[in-house]
Amino acid sequence: MPHRSRREFLRDFGVSAAALPFVLNLPSLCFANQQARKRRLVVIFSPNGIVPKTFWPDEEGENFQFKEILQPLEPFKQKTLVLHGVCDKIRGDGDAHMRGIGCLLTGVELFPGNIQGGSDTPAGWASGLSIDQEIKRFLHADAATRTRFGSLEFGVLVPERADTWTRMVYDGPNRPVAPIDDPYQMFNKLYGRRKDQEALKSVLDDLQEDLKKVSAAVSVEDRRLLEEHASLVRELEQELRAPAEDHSAHAVPALDPGVKEENDNMPRISHMQIELMVNSFAADFARVATLQFTNSVGGAKMRWLNVDEGHHELSHHEDSKQESQDKLTRINKWYCEQLAHLARRLAETPEPGGSGSLLDNTLILWTNELGKGNSHTLDNIPFVAVGGGLDWRMGRSLKYPKVSHNRLLLSLAHGFGHELKRFGNPDYCGDGPLTGLS
Repeated sequence: MPHRSRREFLRDFGVSAAALPFVLNLPSLCFANQQARKRRLVVIFSPNGIVPKTFWPDEEGENFQFKEILQPLEPFKQKTLVLHGVCDKIRGDGDAHMRGIGCLLTGVELFPGNIQGGSDTPAGWASGLSIDQEIKRFLHADAATRTRFGSLEFGVLVPERADTWTRMVYDGPNRPVAPIDDPYQMFNKLYGRRKDQEALKSVLDDLQEDLKKVSAAVSVEDRRLLEEHASLVRELEQELRAPAEDHSAHAVPALDPGVKEENDNMPRISHMQIELMVNSFAADFARVATLQFTNSVGGAKMRWLNVDEGHHELSHHEDSKQESQDKLTRINKWYCEQLAHLARRLAETPEPGGSGSLLDNTLILWTNELGKGNSHTLDNIPFVAVGGGLDWRMGRSLKYPKVSHNRLLLSLAHGFGHELKRFGNPDYCGDGPLTGLS
């Protein structure tokens, strides 16, 4: 098929702009942004540290065994990289929880401020942008990698209040980005607008005729991909339209301050957000995404795991309290199950217009604001990578000698071809990107 611009495509086929996300990534249409392999990044955050003895593999290298928390990743062991010894060395204002989340993706100090935490000095917002937004800007600067949204910020039961403990993404100094933790709001952002939940109509109804027009001009394989994507979106929409009175499928999470009292819906909200993320990647709405579970010092009560205490409360218990250690292990294992579920859904979804699956072209990085909850240490921050998006050599457990996490942030940028020399506080970037990843 001869090369044509997007404007010419709209004119010749008479399709609406709403249909473009579904069709412009099909290789038989020969659009420019299909000439290079896509690369994606997802950062998943869960709070309050981990239990080191049930998290970190004892072994180094390829012959390692998952401890209990990481066991959900067993099906993806050859696509997993466990990074021990990566430390958040950023200090300055704020307590460890505040610096933990605020400096996690920015690699730079918090501004002085009036938010008081713990026994440390008060602090404000981070004084730089986060690495996800840096990569978003890099991709957006090139027409071949520019997407509709650039990045998407998902949340699960993130408090409505805006403070240093609730924000990890920054679009610049003093510019925190709030995640969207209402799946219906995210659905509207991705696929259209509606006045309210009761007025929701099938977004695909308005696209069917357009898709029919396009289907005659694409290959059989592309037609199959179009049909698969349309089917995924329709299934998701049906889930989002579940009746409110069906408490077993409580479809509408509250966004007011009472949302934490609805935390029994957390597993369902998590899966809804993951489905939206997977579909957004299939439609190439964004190449960068974050998924934030609750917040630093998050107090979710995971009653579905037979844990009645708040997560943050439990994380302060002494190591000698074995029952608390067991509960914290179950909590972190559940978070790992969410990571594994995202990896599974990406692996099940073919890469539109490319080879392999979405997971083959996506790197998921799961992390935390603390290395351990009761000590509030910023050493050995848990970083677990899954997927093939940045061509790192996966299937290994790596142990570093307490290196700065700024170097890992540099490695993420370099994986996209964005060869930054420094990111965040330059004092912790001197040795460049982490060695041993490729």
